[in-house]
Amino acid sequence: MRHILSILAILFISVSLFAQNNDEEYNKVLQQRADKIVKTLGVRNQAVYDEVVDIIADQYKGLGTIHDSANEQIKATKKNIQNKEQKETAVKNIENDRDAQLYKLHCAYIGALSVYLTNDQIEKVKDGMTYGVVKVTYDSYLDMIPTLKQGEKDQLYAWLVEAREYAMSESSSKKKHEWFGKYKGRFNNYLSKNGYNLQKEREEWTKRIQERESADK
Repeated sequence: MRHILSILAILFISVSLFAQNNDEEYNKVLQQRADKIVKTLGVRNQAVYDEVVDIIADQYKGLGTIHDSANEQIKATKKNIQNKEQKETAVKNIENDRDAQLYKLHCAYIGALSVYLTNDQIEKVKDGMTYGVVKVTYDSYLDMIPTLKQGEKDQLYAWLVEAREYAMSESSSKKKHEWFGKYKGRFNNYLSKNGYNLQKEREEWTKRIQERESADK
């Protein structure tokens, strides 16, 4: 009996150490990810720098906790509820609760950053968390359609910034890009209604890019 208890104790300690090590590695990755963003902000005060790194890392961790919990609940719901309508309703309720938690976390996050950072620096944090997609997409559209009017440019930028707010709270690169894809689709429909032939614009853009590449060789 003592032998069995000793084995169980060793197994328990091993599992605990494994979980602790995993947690430490996970936190280290989040800290590194946050540090990479803060390096772009021009923060000179080391205490402020470290505080902002912690805030961003905690945000990543909070997002992971909320998404993981919701995903587990959805998985269990789909497995345990057979009725299609009841299943869909239950899943929707979980998603609504998840989104409410994400919204609260997002607001608290921006509030915490605003204690230490300027608005411009917070914009850089948002871009850092979403791979700079706002600028890349905005510049690409302007290059693809040089005839865009100022109002159309403003609308594009406003929708990309709105997409970024949602993308920031997603748990993966794929999910983040899906938000931008959704808003790019909205903008494409907007341009089509304004008389732009997007297929032709893309073809002409491709030609211009190829000409630039040839000229650089």
